[in-house]
Amino acid sequence: MLQTAGTVLSGSNNIFEVETSDDNENKVIRVCSLKSKRLKSEKKYYNPLAPGDTVEIQLEDINDKKGVITSLSPRKNQFLRWNVKGRAPQLLAANLDYIILVTTPEQPEFRPRFIDRALAQAERQSIEPIILVNKCDLEGAQDISFINRIENWQNLGYKVMKISAKTGEGLPQFAEFIRGKLSALVGQSGVGKSSLVNVLDDTCVLKTGSLSKKYGKGSHTTTKGTLMHIKLNQSLMGGIKGETASIIDTPGVRRFVLNDIPAEELIFYFREMEPLAGKCSFGMSCTHTTEKGCRILESVESGAISRERFDSYRRILEEIKTGNWCD
Repeated sequence: MLQTAGTVLSGSNNIFEVETSDDNENKVIRVCSLKSKRLKSEKKYYNPLAPGDTVEIQLEDINDKKGVITSLSPRKNQFLRWNVKGRAPQLLAANLDYIILVTTPEQPEFRPRFIDRALAQAERQSIEPIILVNKCDLEGAQDISFINRIENWQNLGYKVMKISAKTGEGLPQFAEFIRGKLSALVGQSGVGKSSLVNVLDDTCVLKTGSLSKKYGKGSHTTTKGTLMHIKLNQSLMGGIKGETASIIDTPGVRRFVLNDIPAEELIFYFREMEPLAGKCSFGMSCTHTTEKGCRILESVESGAISRERFDSYRRILEEIKTGNWCD
């Protein structure tokens, strides 16, 4: 038996595509199963492995295109959500440099609370989030409420990049930003994640979906997360050839449900509120609703905390408490 290391590209039903470097140069993709159908250290997840994971695999022969995954290397980080149907945490990506949260001003409808949830999860996992606004050429990008939300995230220190996969606006800057990095694209269905990959690397032909005319919601065209090594379009890189980036395209979701963030800890994952946690007159018992001496309410009244973000915090808090998550 031979042992080698590899990176998980994709997988489902305990069968995974694993990329290995047998001679440190040539990449070989092998279809691998899990030893005993389960990793001993990964029993609590809806899926035991995610794109980006580093694993050890066992081979019968060096020329064998199949293998058995025997162990998982420690993760630098992991991005996940709560899978309501499976009643377990669902791993979306691992060992990331960036989590890229893709949104749109319209088509589909702008959903800032989706982004706020994903930002909180990224803060919980200590992964640097990037807010990527696609379709910035649309009329909705000029809406004052949309502009205010974007500016608020920027004022909180989040990096916001505006692009259009259709017109090419902002793509050179984005391509340069992800060059040589491993990033995961996360967003609701229809925001254009697959279209973005297609224009970043014109050799990629990922299936893209159309929006429902009735509801303005996208269809699920990416059915499982996949790690791709893309060759960045030469035209986006100032004529330089051979520049690459690694991107995990995750399935579009309509509901992003937080994982492992209790109601009483949510405040720690809102950047503008975390410094005030426990400083109200009622300490950590403060509900931030009507109490006198509430530092959070005082900051909202003074404008130090935006009313939109505070409303988002209160709504997400209620969702955690009740378990009733909205789209």
